[in-house]
Amino acid sequence: MIKNFRPRLYQETILSTCVEKNTLVVLPTGLGKTQVFLMLAAQRLKEFPDSKIMLLGPTRPLIEQYFRVFQKNFSLPEKDYAIFTGQVSPEKRQKLAKEVKIIFSTPQGMENDIITNKIDLAQFSLIGFDEAHRATGEYSYVWIAQQYMKLARLGRIIALTASPGSNAEKIDEVCNNLHIDEIEVRTEDDPDVKPYIHETKINWLYVELPEVFLEIKKYLDNCFKSKIDEIKTFGILDIRQNDFSKRELLSLQGELQARLVRGERDFEVLRSVSVIAEAMKVSHALELLETQSISSLNEYLEGLVVKARSTRVKAVQNLIRDINFRSALVKARTLKEMRIEHPKLIELKRIVDEEISRHDDAKVIVFSQYRDSITKIVEELNKNPKVKARMFVGQAKKKESGMSQKKQIEMIKEFEKGNFNVICMTSVGEEGLDIPSVDTVVFYEPVPSAIRTIQRKGRTGRHAEGRVLVLVAKKTRDEMYRWSAYHKEKRMYEAIKNIKGKFNLRKTKKLSEYIKPDEDIMVYADYREKGSGIIKKLIELGAKIKLDTLEIGDYLISSRVIVEHKTVPDFVDSIIDKRLLTQAKELKKYESSVIIIEGEQDIFTQRNIHPNVIYGMLSALIIDYKIPVIYTRNTDESAGLLYMIAKREQLERDSSFTQHSTKPLTLKEQQEYIVSAFPGVGPILSKPLLKEFGSIKNIVNAEISDLKKVKLIGDKKAEKIKEIVDGEYR
Repeated sequence: MIKNFRPRLYQETILSTCVEKNTLVVLPTGLGKTQVFLMLAAQRLKEFPDSKIMLLGPTRPLIEQYFRVFQKNFSLPEKDYAIFTGQVSPEKRQKLAKEVKIIFSTPQGMENDIITNKIDLAQFSLIGFDEAHRATGEYSYVWIAQQYMKLARLGRIIALTASPGSNAEKIDEVCNNLHIDEIEVRTEDDPDVKPYIHETKINWLYVELPEVFLEIKKYLDNCFKSKIDEIKTFGILDIRQNDFSKRELLSLQGELQARLVRGERDFEVLRSVSVIAEAMKVSHALELLETQSISSLNEYLEGLVVKARSTRVKAVQNLIRDINFRSALVKARTLKEMRIEHPKLIELKRIVDEEISRHDDAKVIVFSQYRDSITKIVEELNKNPKVKARMFVGQAKKKESGMSQKKQIEMIKEFEKGNFNVICMTSVGEEGLDIPSVDTVVFYEPVPSAIRTIQRKGRTGRHAEGRVLVLVAKKTRDEMYRWSAYHKEKRMYEAIKNIKGKFNLRKTKKLSEYIKPDEDIMVYADYREKGSGIIKKLIELGAKIKLDTLEIGDYLISSRVIVEHKTVPDFVDSIIDKRLLTQAKELKKYESSVIIIEGEQDIFTQRNIHPNVIYGMLSALIIDYKIPVIYTRNTDESAGLLYMIAKREQLERDSSFTQHSTKPLTLKEQQEYIVSAFPGVGPILSKPLLKEFGSIKNIVNAEISDLKKVKLIGDKKAEKIKEIVDGEYR
């Protein structure tokens, strides 16, 4: 099935392992990980011709890239491939899944298709997980792999990455989550890889901060130190320690938040939380000054000033009053007026100008941490008429502008064609994208992550000799980040070798090991619960899930039991906006109802609300409405409780039930109940249908053209209603 491609020796060696075992493949960027998957796909289809293949990748541009590789190097006709992203409707994905042989998909969409039974994982003889280092925590890869290994008859997994993690624990977690049996790792120094490596020179270019920058730095340093000293006076910090990284501050903040949750609300703890928030803001300002640009620093500082006028957050208000902070602000404003810029920006302009002058078809990638910096970099570089720089960023977040994934794909194609010669990227461009013939990659700053450093370096030297230039501001965190990434990368390869040598994966206990699964259990779940994590846990236990729009509650367990699920913050919010009492009244339409409150947060510290209000609401629910209120710590506990209720109800009491189980009370409710059972109608459309036609009889006798007069009733729904009404019962 392979065409236009001759495998390299190391790819064939790796393939021989992948054929036999679930394998994690660790290869430097640009050395053909996708081709290893392609060869394995050919082998699996040859051995199991009636099976299907799937390759998962985190973004749409990567998915499109895999598709192009298969088009070029695989002999199947194009009709046998399908790309699944959020832009393809669930119905279309379900149809395509039955017709095609190979699916390229983003994990979030695939997860939803598995939950809604639109994909039969048992049909797949191979699933590939690209950028496999993401398979940690709650990322979709973890659950998909778990379901696949449970359901697949011919299960085989291949996981692909250039950098699985910087320590043994992280690598072990990835292997455990993806059910890996063996690791195949190659570095640029391995003898079977060396012949294919194009030399990539890494140069570290140091710049010195001007005196005026150092003055601002002094004020911000003093401001930061004063915050740390204040926390020390409360006995929260070690008095002897002077340097505190962002990670240490975040860790301390987490510890203090945990103490608040446990009810420790003394002044020292509350004040320390606020002062740490101030310190972290100053730390960020220092990072912008040392490593980014004066314009980025100014924008951040001015944003805090504006926020202080409208917010009640003490941390922001107190920081703006700090004399050191105000002095730094005034100095930064002066530099902006004088148009003095960071020496790294000046050095970057020199590098790019030289590169473009050296040969006309040169291509350069510039990486920077922050979108604000990218904007400034593009603006400055384009002052040279020979430089055509464009900004490549992720999708829009909060108030920031962004690029759709379609735009990202278009821009990469334009860059490949040479329509512009400098592409300036945030971290979104670090992962996996194949951008050929790039001469130079510039890091505007070192990054402390081994994974990100490896990904960035891999953007050049793929098809010819390349070079990497890293800009470092002397005596700043840039120098610390440089060495941090270097040591993490070394530790990563040592950890891989150690794990590969022993390969003794830790097996964590799954929820299903505590509760015996039973596949006869059916749970109706509201669509809005898709992201809660409970649905995935219920499926792990063997329950069948039917996603629908529930008019009442979140989980329909049986014909008589409905469950409302709330997180701790949502429960408190529903008291404030008065949703809770309305929901309680609706829940009483069922014979039995339960409210689950999930989370380990302190319910009394979520909002500015008197504890008696919360006690009063809990009392009303339990005493007046006779609704049990049950606390769970996490999704595991919530799912376990729901499953056991469902098992008791369905296997011991009621063997079958439908979504339409609520007890209609009035004539109006009975009419709405009957009409809501028509296909595609549900509780939302039943009311306008009855309002339009006046009675169920008139709806039944209506023609398709009349039904379509009701908003949201189109051809398909109208035809389905008529099919039910007029069809002969068999």
